[in-house]
Amino acid sequence: MKNKILLTIADGLGDRPCEVLGWKTPLEVAKKPHLNQVAAFGSSGIMDLWQCGTPVGTDLGHMILFGYGLPDYPGRGPIEAFGEGMELKAGDVALRANFATCRDGLVVDRRAGRIRKGTKELAAALNGLQIEDVTILFKEATEHRAVLVLRGPGLSSAVTDSDPKKEGLPIKLVKIKENSPEAIKTARILNQFLNECQKILGELPLNQEREAQGLLPANAILTRGAGQMPALEKTADKLGIKAACVAAESTVLGAARLAGFDTYTDPNCMTGNLDTDIDRKVELALEALQNHDFVVLHMKATDLMGHDNNPKGKVQAIEKYDAMVGKALKGIQKITDANVIVAMAADHSTPCERREHSGDPVPIVVAGKNIRKDNVTEYDEIHAAQGGLNRMTGHMFFDFLMDYLEAVPKEGN
Repeated sequence: MKNKILLTIADGLGDRPCEVLGWKTPLEVAKKPHLNQVAAFGSSGIMDLWQCGTPVGTDLGHMILFGYGLPDYPGRGPIEAFGEGMELKAGDVALRANFATCRDGLVVDRRAGRIRKGTKELAAALNGLQIEDVTILFKEATEHRAVLVLRGPGLSSAVTDSDPKKEGLPIKLVKIKENSPEAIKTARILNQFLNECQKILGELPLNQEREAQGLLPANAILTRGAGQMPALEKTADKLGIKAACVAAESTVLGAARLAGFDTYTDPNCMTGNLDTDIDRKVELALEALQNHDFVVLHMKATDLMGHDNNPKGKVQAIEKYDAMVGKALKGIQKITDANVIVAMAADHSTPCERREHSGDPVPIVVAGKNIRKDNVTEYDEIHAAQGGLNRMTGHMFFDFLMDYLEAVPKEGN
């Protein structure tokens, strides 16, 4: 019978002992019968996403879980672009952007009053501009956020941010990080674009209407996080698999699209917080399993609670993750044309005490009828370390899963 894999990812799941939890981790304290059920039915271990003691971002962590490595990382800008449905080409330079409000040469509000309405019209006014031999691609994202892509020959991501990060300061002049013709050209084009943005946006009726209503006009653009798209082969194409990702968070969806995964989301009910609709997530994941070999089901709330230094909130998020896994297990039982292997992992640790990602390893499990079983029956950082999978890197974990799909080529004769 053909194998299929459902990989559930709890973002930022790993943690350290918390005083408010009696010096236990949130995963140790949480009630998690379904996570324990998966652990008892399979093999556990711990995973360093890149290497021991090296923290990784959400973007890189997911790229690793989707078959890439640190040398493949293009920067946050390209991943955000993919997250908004933009298909980048090798050589494109992508940047994260904000709609902002400027007056008298100073940034009054970096988010243009957290503008929500009309951003599609604003982006359309900038999309398609031509500066020298470079085409500007511009797309609105959530609220005040947007994505800027430069497409043309001889570009570089070795340029600085224009975002001053504080109000009351002028937009920063984009400068080069290296003395190369490509960086000089890119900085020149970006500075010209940012100047033209203020002229174009300032004259739009939408912004004039906002000012008449006492709202802040979105009359400027701030940029940061330039990254250049390398010539990356899509993981799904390289391995010859059909893969999918169910998530609410654009960074995760971007990493998945970059890897050639089909993506599923529902902005009406799926969020990155505790109020996300796990029923809808599981519904989409089970649908994807019908015609995909590898399906990723993602939960973000665990990471947010770590960043907020909220151990009890993280316990709640883990218990919601447990409920989501439980619903998925129930649905998988109805799939009769394949053996569904269930895996559990995280993209990094986000210890509450640190409020940021750390290099602590994360617990992993792989379970199924044809998976070797160890003696671990609980899913947490301590018990997982005693499991049969031992300690591995993210690259090893991905290859281990792909071997069950018979997608990893044999070495030697």
